[in-house]
Order: sequence, then C-alpha cells, then structure tokens
Amino acid sequence: MHIAFVTGPGRGDTDLLLASVASRLEDAGLRACGTVQVNTECEGDGPCDMDVQVLPDGPVIRISQTLGPEARGCRLDPGALETAIAACEARLDGAEVLLVNKFGKQEALGRGFRGLIAEALSRDMPVLVGLNALNKDAFCQFTDNVAVEVQPDRDAILSWLLRAVQNRQTVT
Repeated sequence: MHIAFVTGPGRGDTDLLLASVASRLEDAGLRACGTVQVNTECEGDGPCDMDVQVLPDGPVIRISQTLGPEARGCRLDPGALETAIAACEARLDGAEVLLVNKFGKQEALGRGFRGLIAEALSRDMPVLVGLNALNKDAFCQFTDNVAVEVQPDRDAILSWLLRAVQNRQTVT
C-alpha cells in the first residue's frame, strides 16, 4: 500500500505545493486523479473562497459557502464536495496516482474522500493527501498508521510518488 501525507508549514502552503506537484506530474507524463485546492482571497478580513480543481483537466468547483460576516460555522458546502468527489471517481480509471487536497473534517467523520482513497488503495494506486494537525489522528486511524509523512518539498513529494508508481509497475 502506497499512501503518504504532507503538511505545509503555513496557511495555504499545502494547497500551493500540491498544485505544483500536480503540474509536474503532468509534465512527467503521469496521469493524476483527485483535487487540488485553489483559494481566492476575499476583500476585507473575511475568509477566502475555496475552490477545487478536479484533476487532470476537470472543472473548478467552489466548495465554500458564503455565510455572512457574523457566521462562525463551517463554510464547507458538502454538496459541492460530493460533486467534486463524483468527478474524481469518474476519472479514476486510467489514473496512476491520486492526489487529495485535504483529509479534512468530512473525512475525519467517515465521509468525503474516504471512499475514493480506499478505492485507489485497493487498486494499488499511490495516494498523496494534504493533512493538517486537526485531523491527523483520524487520518492515522483511517490508514492504520501505515501512511508515511513526506516533507513539504515538491522534489521530495515527486520522488516519493515516482518511486511508488515504479514499485507498483514492477509488482503488477
């Protein structure tokens, strides 16, 4: 089983890193499936808008909701997230790696990308997941502590992914 996670040092760093990795995978001739997150800063002190790009060439889907200036709850739009997941599922055949922008609250609760991650792993497909400290325990439990941490460096991530793809090809 080839599953790894990466945690960027600052807000939005993991998103930028995974987008860069996805681009480099395409340049290397590897077909990635999954999502990378693109944040758009909003005016004032409000939170950013969250969009995901479905890989490799799918749509950009807004996964955040505008709840108003006084709102304090979760802004994730679960319906939009499910739309993104369905788009990824449709692209899984023929993919060589799965990138998931974040193992977040939905995944920690047993929803979200968990099913897609499990399906990719059942196909012996390498999986790379963005992870924050809030959901690390749930992720480790989900992966039965077999996931490896990759340094938040594009070259280190690409090296891990390329090795995982090569190991997969030599086994099959």
